[in-house]
Amino acid sequence: MAKNKGETKKYIPKKEMMSFCVAAMGQGMIYAMMSSYISDYYLNVLQLAPMFVLMLMLLARVWDAINDPLMGIIVDRRTTKRGKMKPYILYASLPIAILTILMYLSPNLSKTNLMIYSAVVYVAWGMIYTMADVPFWSLPNVLTPDAEERGSVISLGRTFNGVGSAVPEVLFLVIGLTLPKILGISDGLEYNKKKYLIMAAITIAIGMVLYVRSYFKVKERVVIPDRKRVPGEPSQLSRIFKCKPLMLVILMGVLSSGRYMVQAAAVHVARYAFYIGPDLAGLSEAERVAAIDASVSSVKTIFQVCAIVGMFGAMLFMPVLMKKFDYKKIVIVTCLLGFVSSLFTTFIGWFTMNLYICIPFILISCIPLGVLNVISYAMIGDCLDYMELETGFRDNGLGSACQGFVNKLGNALATSGIVIMYMFIGLEPDKMLSSTAVMAATDLATGQRFAMFSLVSIVPGVSLLLCAIPMFFYKIAGKEKERITTELARVREEKGIVIQ
Repeated sequence: MAKNKGETKKYIPKKEMMSFCVAAMGQGMIYAMMSSYISDYYLNVLQLAPMFVLMLMLLARVWDAINDPLMGIIVDRRTTKRGKMKPYILYASLPIAILTILMYLSPNLSKTNLMIYSAVVYVAWGMIYTMADVPFWSLPNVLTPDAEERGSVISLGRTFNGVGSAVPEVLFLVIGLTLPKILGISDGLEYNKKKYLIMAAITIAIGMVLYVRSYFKVKERVVIPDRKRVPGEPSQLSRIFKCKPLMLVILMGVLSSGRYMVQAAAVHVARYAFYIGPDLAGLSEAERVAAIDASVSSVKTIFQVCAIVGMFGAMLFMPVLMKKFDYKKIVIVTCLLGFVSSLFTTFIGWFTMNLYICIPFILISCIPLGVLNVISYAMIGDCLDYMELETGFRDNGLGSACQGFVNKLGNALATSGIVIMYMFIGLEPDKMLSSTAVMAATDLATGQRFAMFSLVSIVPGVSLLLCAIPMFFYKIAGKEKERITTELARVREEKGIVIQ
């Protein structure tokens, strides 16, 4: 039956779309458990040396610079009977679950052995996670050949992924408000070790079940036949580096690394910038621990609510925005909005250090975070269309690996910035949180508190301003995008590539 003019064929059934989104939610839970809390856990709970944490984060990401593209190349080179992407999701799931628990196990070791243990587990987690992450976010490129439907899959998937990332935040609040009362813990250090282990166990139990469902519930339709490289043809990496639009998207992602601070640094800001509990004078040690931890949990939750309203709210509107406006325009406008809002947040913090007045501006600053989380994946899909049209190759896995690398690099730079701030202002976690005493943010000097607050105010704002610059040179938009989509469909038809 002929389609009406302007009507687009839909390839993905609603149930399958929801299965992918639910899996993305599970993945978001698992990744957030690491990215949002590992720096706080290493610095304040295990109390590893800041310089060690800094070097671990940076060196591990250097390895990821090799690991992610390698995984992309492996995925692109072979199609199995079970699919090109899906098998890796299944095989990597159990190791990820085990390593996440080991990451927050807090073994009773000497400091040297504890650093060795943490380094091995952290690097291994990153490598195994890459095995599943690169293929999973390559799936939208093989679920449908339609660019608009692919954009919808990515938009909904990233939205559900963001919702999943909020689950550890909820656990952080609930456990922080209930665990001290249940266990009657007066030792703040041991309490935090138990808190993080419980969070990790619950997150993995729920998140992994949701994530693995994608192996059974989604179908790879766009199967580009495996093709051996002819001598003289560009290599996979060469094709990636020569694709100017893709390089601009990657540069945009790297320059926007500061946006990860809003979530990665929130728990540190909650510990060392704000205290919103009762007067601590006259409280017993157990009551003091409970009050300070309740404040940390509450402040962290305030930042998370701002992220939910700003970031996830933007992600919900992305399918509509992406149909009406060019991706580059959306990025430029929202990033400039986030920068201006971050300036107001910074000024308010400088003059008042009042968290509640900052809330509306923090919320607005989170809008471009949701936009970038969605649109970067969609833009990479468009870049792969362009590359396939120009070269005859479609490196889905390697393209996804580029985005995975950008995400990991962004989180690494954010975490490194946090550690550097600790060192710069002379913050000593072992004095703030120990087995004998727990100190509140108000015990710090005003300058130290504002310095920590800057991690979630002006630093992300400047990063958003910088990331808009490459978009002025990005050309896959408007009529050019329509031309690429139309020509690609014609070329695929001529080559006899069948959409299953």
